[in-house]
Amino acid sequence: MSRLYIDNDMARFTRKDITLVDMELYDGRRFTDLEPRRLFPLTGLEKYITLLDTEGNEQAIIRNLSTLPENDRKIIEECLEEYYLIPKITRIADCKEKFGLLTFYVETDKGDATIEIRNIVHGIKLMYRTRVLLRDNNDNRYEIPDINRLDKKSRSKIELFL
Repeated sequence: MSRLYIDNDMARFTRKDITLVDMELYDGRRFTDLEPRRLFPLTGLEKYITLLDTEGNEQAIIRNLSTLPENDRKIIEECLEEYYLIPKITRIADCKEKFGLLTFYVETDKGDATIEIRNIVHGIKLMYRTRVLLRDNNDNRYEIPDINRLDKKSRSKIELFL
């Protein structure tokens, strides 16, 4: 069975639930209750989005979200945001290291948080020179989309560990 790739305006999406969409192809085929997921969740934020049915079987792949019409792209992006709910760090209030435990006190777009990281190598990743991903001891994930957009004090606190 060959893969079905979605490009440009060959499909129309309808939001069905928080993380589910229905898809209608312009050849008349319909797919319901599809869940968009990133095939490469850390590096491929807009490329290769798989659409899974309720049994977890792949029904189609969106090659690149940027090729979709604006309304369809927005629907898929909203579903992905709900599924990959990763708070975005807007400010680092404080950072302490004690007994091998690194603790960040941060402000995020979802509220204040305390992030405890024991293994810095696995807990803090710099991607594409400006994006920072943090994973705490409980496997919660946080993101700094662009380190250059942080205030100077926040940036200096995280740059020590990059």
